[in-house]
Amino acid sequence: MKGLWIGAALAAVGLLCGTAAAAQMGIVSVTGGRVEGVAANGVTSFKGIPFAAPPVGNLRWRAPQPVRPWSGLKKADHFGPSCMQDPGMLKLLGAPPAMSEDCLYLNVWTPAKSARERLPVMVWIYGGGLLEGMTSEPVYDGTHLARKGVIVVTLAYRVGVFGFFADPALSAESPRHASGTYGLLDMIAGLKWVKRNIGKFGGDPARVTIFGQSSGADALGMLALSPLAKGLFERAVGESGSAFSLRAAHEPVTLKAGEASGERLLAKLGVGSIGAARMLSAQALLKAAGPGSPAGAPVVIDHAFPSDVPSQYRARRFSDTPVLTGTTSDEGSLFVPAHTSPSQFEAAVRARFGPLAGKVLAVYPHATAAQATQAAADLLRDRAMAWPAWMWARMQSVYGKGKAYLYYFDAHAPQYPPQGAPHGAEIGYVFDNLGTLIHTGAKLTMPPAATDPALATLISGYWVNFAKTGNPNGPGLPHWPAFSASSQRVMYLDTHPHAGPVPNLRQLKVLDAYFAWLREEAKGKRVH
Repeated sequence: MKGLWIGAALAAVGLLCGTAAAAQMGIVSVTGGRVEGVAANGVTSFKGIPFAAPPVGNLRWRAPQPVRPWSGLKKADHFGPSCMQDPGMLKLLGAPPAMSEDCLYLNVWTPAKSARERLPVMVWIYGGGLLEGMTSEPVYDGTHLARKGVIVVTLAYRVGVFGFFADPALSAESPRHASGTYGLLDMIAGLKWVKRNIGKFGGDPARVTIFGQSSGADALGMLALSPLAKGLFERAVGESGSAFSLRAAHEPVTLKAGEASGERLLAKLGVGSIGAARMLSAQALLKAAGPGSPAGAPVVIDHAFPSDVPSQYRARRFSDTPVLTGTTSDEGSLFVPAHTSPSQFEAAVRARFGPLAGKVLAVYPHATAAQATQAAADLLRDRAMAWPAWMWARMQSVYGKGKAYLYYFDAHAPQYPPQGAPHGAEIGYVFDNLGTLIHTGAKLTMPPAATDPALATLISGYWVNFAKTGNPNGPGLPHWPAFSASSQRVMYLDTHPHAGPVPNLRQLKVLDAYFAWLREEAKGKRVH
């Protein structure tokens, strides 16, 4: 049986690749000027296209401004610099070392031979905790996806203190957007660029899919709620995150809290005004903010990026598109201690989960140190990633017209220590870039297993089909049933792909009760 689906998957990708014959796009006129791409193996790549003015000097901490025109022909043969962040991440993830505040560039991979082809478009939003991330990470190369008949775009956005810094003076400058949302506004500017320009690359501006992983998935989930992003995309794929993730939905950074954090940072820098702060070097800001800065989380403001996500869905105030979402099987191991004792696990659960702690402890076995360590990882996975994905699929299936599809990725190299697939492990399969890097979020490169190439063909095929039609199913692929509240089916993406029940449903239901209690607690605090 396994051999049948592998053969069928390879046959299917052969048909898809037939649409990506030698590309001849060459030179394209876009907003701002003309760009010249690089054609190779049936795909033309255009790297480092500016989609907004450089957010430097007086444009630091402002909404992205219109791109500045250039004269002559711009060679689009290399990535723009990464946005300001910990430089160690660039090295860790194999990206070029260039880093700058002048970073609002995007990249396009197109298999089209002419602008008339109207191919579906996939726009990638990278993860990195909204503190790090870049388009030039090798695993994000769009060549192999483009060969399957789609146009791939990867766009940059400001991160950390440059993308999510809030301050009362900044909010007064832009009352419509407030402050602390610059990175999200960058994404919107990039999507507007895609709508205006992608047809010139052979793309269909009416078939745009946004897809992202981790905090990139959280961000695109917020875009699905924002009226500022309405109409900019028609499908959404969130890997290991959604707007229901804790930072975006249940522990939001309110404008007041974000502004207070910003004022503390200015005091630390020894400056008394935003004007003075705009004159500081980018390196000084990066050093003062430090890793994991509270000035690196998006501010939620109800008229632009709402915080009460479940209420928005119940009121049907969201972009109603088909949704594909899910998690990996061992998301949490990257974020918890390598060794946790039963008493440590119990203490942590009782400190966080209030009156629901007993029920949480009951569904996560932790009698031994080994069990407690795995329970800590599983609880982190379910709390921060699996519940948000499951909740998004549920809410979309109940309140939306677009269908929802849920997955559980469990492919992993046997020599890797965790008991499943770690955070980010699916990305190399989605982009069909196993030869470049199997991304794990920790730059642990693993040689592909014998079954991995076929699995990458299958998974990238599902994603491409979803971008084309809003449905991941297609010839030669195991059937992926739509998710619904009454039929909660998940697609297991592993060495034997199949549909089945949600594997951690008992735990997710307990967490669902916890989050309902948490929302009620938050309402009570707002009332008093």
